[in-house]
Amino acid sequence: MAPSGEKTAGNTERTVVTNRRALRNYHVLERIEAGIELTGTEVKSIRAGRVSLDESFARVEKGQVILYNMHVSPYSHGGAYNHEPRRRRRLLLHRAEIHRLFGRVALRGLTLVPLRVYLRRGWVKVELGVCRGKHLHDRREDLRRRTLNRELAREVGRRRRG
Repeated sequence: MAPSGEKTAGNTERTVVTNRRALRNYHVLERIEAGIELTGTEVKSIRAGRVSLDESFARVEKGQVILYNMHVSPYSHGGAYNHEPRRRRRLLLHRAEIHRLFGRVALRGLTLVPLRVYLRRGWVKVELGVCRGKHLHDRREDLRRRTLNRELAREVGRRRRG
């Protein structure tokens, strides 16, 4: 048990949702942690796990990074103070990080894709990926590699047992 006032390392981060489709369709070249500007009812919905990253993406516009199409369901007890489910949300990054991202996305033709939403020490964070789209043959190669690794692990397990 940790002394009072200290938090244990295993209790500081909880993944709310991951974007598995993005990991399948893109090569992730870099991962960046960003804060996100939310209203109170959005935070409560995200803590309850009522968020989806399907078809969401980010853009650098006017010196800010904006997240589009992230669906946060309306909070059940929000009443008149509820939020728009698919509104644009500003991501919170340092200015130097924003300039670096703008250079990578604009010049190299890369895409900013949210990979997961998680809670760290009570704050909602988004993991952004600087990604390049996969072609069909790349996806087939990934499937082939996964199948081969699965069969290899199965064979190793058989040899250990008997």
